[in-house]
Amino acid sequence: MSLQDRIINHFTDSIQTQQDAMTSLSELIEFASQRLVAALLNDKKILTCGNGCATANAQLLAAAMLNQFERERPSLPAIALATDSVTLTAIADNYHFDEIFAKQIRALGQSGDLLVLYSTSKHSANIAKAVSTAHDQSISVIALTGSNDSTIASLLNETDIEIRAPSISVARIQEVHTLITHCLCDLIDHQLFGG
Repeated sequence: MSLQDRIINHFTDSIQTQQDAMTSLSELIEFASQRLVAALLNDKKILTCGNGCATANAQLLAAAMLNQFERERPSLPAIALATDSVTLTAIADNYHFDEIFAKQIRALGQSGDLLVLYSTSKHSANIAKAVSTAHDQSISVIALTGSNDSTIASLLNETDIEIRAPSISVARIQEVHTLITHCLCDLIDHQLFGG
């Protein structure tokens, strides 16, 4: 296979996965945006987390809420839990890596907040611990996962939402998560500020 063929395959796979996601996930994305808007209207905040490259999407959501997505508007309360390397390494060193999000959720989370987590792997103990800690704090979870992840789904309860990208490829899952994040940002802005 030539290098050009490999490039074409990446584009083709990405387009197909995004079309599959559009068909199967639109309602869930709409519902998740409504939950996020309801929390924000009730003076609650959005907490985000993820590991590795999934952290980029968690930070993207928080940054778009705090700053802006595509238009000028007031800042919205969101905290990305994976941005402070001192805090992350201190928790991992003094306790355990599984606690890096859970400890922050216990300190910063309040009942009615929402945790938006991004997971592209089959099992991340720190993400699982984040879910259980969120539930202990009466914080609902919006979990963006992939078809290779059944562990997170088993931890969710009836107040949570799972938006599962229709792929087992980490690259395709991340691409779909980015697009879903852009959709959520746009839908939040539209519902809160019109236009």
